[in-house]
Amino acid sequence: MSRDRFDPWFWRDQERQDTLRRRRAAEEKARARAREAGRSFAPVKVDGRRNIATTFWGKAWCANLERYGDYETRLPRGRSYVRSGAIRDLVVEPGKVRAVVVGTDLYDVEVSIRPLSREAFREIQRECGGRVGSLVKLLEGELPPEVMEVVTREGTGLFPAPREISFTCSCPDWARMCKHIAAALYGVGARLDEDPRLLFSLREVDPGALAASEVVDWLTLREPTGATVARSKIASVFGIDLVGEERRRYGTRPSTRVRSQAKKSRRKK
Repeated sequence: MSRDRFDPWFWRDQERQDTLRRRRAAEEKARARAREAGRSFAPVKVDGRRNIATTFWGKAWCANLERYGDYETRLPRGRSYVRSGAIRDLVVEPGKVRAVVVGTDLYDVEVSIRPLSREAFREIQRECGGRVGSLVKLLEGELPPEVMEVVTREGTGLFPAPREISFTCSCPDWARMCKHIAAALYGVGARLDEDPRLLFSLREVDPGALAASEVVDWLTLREPTGATVARSKIASVFGIDLVGEERRRYGTRPSTRVRSQAKKSRRKK
């Protein structure tokens, strides 16, 4: 039986259906934009009963957000939005995070993050020097406690401070940080679980710069064995220009350097 137009539930149903229609239309437009850019929607999916992030880098990102009082009033709503599957799309690019988040309507969120300064990254390199075993261990978060302290340090580590973050959202919320922005920021933590290299891309620094020297030494100073990973495979998987790194560090190809060292040792004998 149809409801009378004077029944308040009738108008509530109409409002709900109008909202759903607007959401579907907005989502289709957003999907069309993504297709034009040559990609498909990438929603953020987390287990609502557990933490948003479960790996070292993802947890460290979320912990960094929560250490700043600037965000504390909006973060709880952001967490609930992420757990409910409200982030329909989230892309991490150098210096930017773009997201599509469902609320009353579908909203576009853009977060801009300043690149890590050269001076700050050099200081991180200096403090971590010789203690990052390999790029693999770096990305997996298998780091000595003193290195973890350096990269997660408030204000000077790899994670951005509030003064380095700016954001916009298409929603009508007057608050500086709305719940859709908070959800997008938490969504980055979930993305880092999948690919920790996104953090280095976001801050526009090279993760290989923290570990390339150890990788180069391992590859060039040890005899190859059956367990040795091919140089070309490492370069292709992690995007490291090993030859370029060796030239920058030693000024010559390592094979030449090793031969010259061998000649010197024979002369001494």
